[in-house]
Amino acid sequence: MTQRKSFGSDNHAGVHPAVLQAIVDANAGDAVAYGADERTGHATAALREVFGADEAFLVMNGSGANVLGLSLLLRRHEAVICAETAHINTDECGSAERLTGTKLLAVPSPDGKITPDLIAERLSGRGDDHRSQPGVVAVTQSTEHGTCYTLAELRKITDFCHASDLRVFLDGARLANAAASLDCSLAELAECADVLSFGGTKNGAMGAEALIVMSPGLAADVPYLRKQQTQLTSKMRFVAAQFAALLHDDLWRANAAHANAMARRLADGAVAVDGVDVVYPVQANAVFARLHPRHIAALQREGFFHTWDERDSVVRWMTAFDTTEADVDAFLATVRATASG
Repeated sequence: MTQRKSFGSDNHAGVHPAVLQAIVDANAGDAVAYGADERTGHATAALREVFGADEAFLVMNGSGANVLGLSLLLRRHEAVICAETAHINTDECGSAERLTGTKLLAVPSPDGKITPDLIAERLSGRGDDHRSQPGVVAVTQSTEHGTCYTLAELRKITDFCHASDLRVFLDGARLANAAASLDCSLAELAECADVLSFGGTKNGAMGAEALIVMSPGLAADVPYLRKQQTQLTSKMRFVAAQFAALLHDDLWRANAAHANAMARRLADGAVAVDGVDVVYPVQANAVFARLHPRHIAALQREGFFHTWDERDSVVRWMTAFDTTEADVDAFLATVRATASG
């Protein structure tokens, strides 16, 4: 029986063969635990170079990277301004609020992006000791709607934040897709943050994320916070091996660019189908489409994907590094057949 390719999430994809081979290679012999091994040293040095960073740390998952990054930037009475759609606000079971003791100040973001004007609206309570004091702005790149901040937009946010005594955290679970879409370097994106995460898991890794510290003077606390927050894995060499493979010959970019291209192919085909509307610009590896509820139900019997907004009948289709043109075309054929039924 042929298994259909999932368009539910890039988390559904397997591991890139080069990454899997790197894990196998790292399995030979013993290595000192908790990141004191040679592979981890090489991987973190490579990350520092690619990002132009002060320091880089390996962690196990994206939510952990977000909590660690925010905890590094926050004082105990401070709040985080973020988009309503931000992953830290919608999909992490309140971990940022529970584990850091912060308050999330969410702002509306119809396209997944926030702006200096929206941030400014959340600063009115400054100096009032009855209210949480905004201290950090969290930006997601690419956003949960598959849109990408341009470098100019990011720089405008960063300039506003730093002028307003706000630190910037960038959730980069799909940073590779944004860099590929914008045709820019990781360092150019990182310049717009004090601390950011760099996701590998959604881009061909088995389970590997990195926390990138840009602003000098912050990194000293990370080892202690990482251990305290259960993000220090003992067999760190296997996480390091994954990043070494992704960074080699810019595999991270090739994987992301391919996933983005498959999303554009899917969107181009979908808009040609009567009764299907693509509702957000397709700039990374996500396609958000509106179609009739009965067509959604019929399609979901053929393969799994998320209904993003039941009220407006919007679904999310995600592509990955291993999505093929044939996978997209087969799915589009099902969409056409379902929509015409």
